[in-house]
Amino acid sequence: MKEKHFYSNLEDRLVAFSVQIVNLGYKLQMKPELRSITNQILKSGISPALNYGEAMHAESKKDFIHKMKIALKELRETHISLKILFNINRVPFKDEILMLKEENNELLAIFVSSVKTAQQNLIKGKNDN
Repeated sequence: MKEKHFYSNLEDRLVAFSVQIVNLGYKLQMKPELRSITNQILKSGISPALNYGEAMHAESKKDFIHKMKIALKELRETHISLKILFNINRVPFKDEILMLKEENNELLAIFVSSVKTAQQNLIKGKNDN
C-alpha cells in the first residue's frame, strides 16, 4: 500500500514543491553554466502554486480550467527542465533532482485528472457559471 502523502491539501503540496525547486535553484546557480536553465526552472517550478491559487478563486468554470491548464503547462516545462538537469553529467544533486522529478510526475497526474474532470463537468453543464 502506498504511503499517504505528507501534505493534506494540494496547495500545501505545491508550495512545498516550489520551495524545493527554489532550494535546488540556489545550489545550481553556483555553477555559471547552469544559470540559464536554473532561472527557467525557478520560474516554471514556482508558477503552478501561484496559478493554482488563482484557480481556486476563478470567476467561472472556464476561468478555473484556463488557470489549471496554465499550471499544467508549467509543470510540463518543469518536468523537461528536471530531465535535462538530471542528464547533464556535471550536475550534482542527482538524488534531489530525481525526487523532484517524481513529485512533479505526481503533480502532473493530479492536474491532468483535475482538468479532465472540470472539462467534463463543463460539458455536462455542471457548475458552468
